[in-house]
Amino acid sequence: MLELLPPPPTDPLWDLTAEFAADERPERLDLVLGVYRDHTGRTPVMTAVREAEIRLAERAESKEYRGLSGNTAFNRAMQTMVLGPEAPAGRAVTVQTVAGSGALRLLADLIRRTRPGATVWISDPAYVNHRPILEAAGLEVRTYGWRDAEGGFDAEGVLRELSAARRDDVVLLQGCCHNPTGADPTLDAWEALAERAVRDGWVPFVDLAYHGLGDGLEADLLPTRILAARVPEMLIAVSCSKNFGLYSDRTGCAMVLGASARALGHAETALQNAARTLYSMPPEHGAAVVTTILEDDVLRAAWRAELEVMRGRITANRTDLTTHLGALGHEAQARTLAQQKGMFSMLRLTADQMLELRLRYAVYGTTSGRINIAGIPGHRIPRLAQAVAAVLDTAHAPAPRRPRALDTGRTRQSPAVSPLP
Repeated sequence: MLELLPPPPTDPLWDLTAEFAADERPERLDLVLGVYRDHTGRTPVMTAVREAEIRLAERAESKEYRGLSGNTAFNRAMQTMVLGPEAPAGRAVTVQTVAGSGALRLLADLIRRTRPGATVWISDPAYVNHRPILEAAGLEVRTYGWRDAEGGFDAEGVLRELSAARRDDVVLLQGCCHNPTGADPTLDAWEALAERAVRDGWVPFVDLAYHGLGDGLEADLLPTRILAARVPEMLIAVSCSKNFGLYSDRTGCAMVLGASARALGHAETALQNAARTLYSMPPEHGAAVVTTILEDDVLRAAWRAELEVMRGRITANRTDLTTHLGALGHEAQARTLAQQKGMFSMLRLTADQMLELRLRYAVYGTTSGRINIAGIPGHRIPRLAQAVAAVLDTAHAPAPRRPRALDTGRTRQSPAVSPLP
């Protein structure tokens, strides 16, 4: 059987991560994976999370099955956080999932079950896992452009391209801190998207993975609430990986907003049935941690304060990198970076230039130009800016040849990092 299996494609992000791990240059800089790192380069356990885990360990409650919807207290707390305490009762149902990716897949299965002929529209560029998840559920996927010529959000272009979305199609939108571009709509643009959804009849599908790391928690959730207040139906996938630092605990939820209790009941059962066939029940630990934090005033305040510190560090990194690039004469790059938000930024570099950045200067980002702003140690920003500037200044020179060992995976001696001016 296995001998008949053709070579499957590998994951490009994890390929780059493996390449970084094999790189022996001490100057190497990992800006690939979307994780928050502090000034020392560590991804710390948040103080509120640690305290919640201590409380849970002291209580030593049962590890009995929770059920197909997971931790119901977690679901209530997350629904209140996302939609706001003043959201109408009975408007939504929530099911705990295996992180945000699990929520995306459950909701994709729901779309396939309820609207088998629907097209799901995703931004171009999009989060690298959006298309694979949707297509694995058997859905047709089309794209709409996201950025303008300067790398910012293209409000007119998005509305123009979404005019082709049919009634009962689904449009996937990232609620804040767009991955990979960092370019977000203004509130006026979100209002326009909500009006277009109501007028044309397509269903918003919001992916929330970075709320709290852009303009602040409430501000980052406002676009989702704008949509929820206006459209009759809506899907929301929520991740707790970034803003609670629960990456490996795989904590998230799927929300469905509908117009009737009957429809919502059917949707909840459909999500439970999909979960049963994919993984049965989600892991409890992360959900219990989040519930403990959100239900305790002191812990919730401590979590929000620490989240604000993380947001401030990300913002400061972006501002510092912008300043250095501008000082090095690359104002266009600086302007693009300055208008972006969240963990990621998009450098206006080609795939060949990103390869040069990696091979010559040991700076690892994706071939699309995405870098993890949250992963840069502050003291290394000047050198990163110099490396980007050097690549831009030699834009017409051929990229350095990839060492053979990078293609084969064999152990190698890494090339020396090129000197910077």
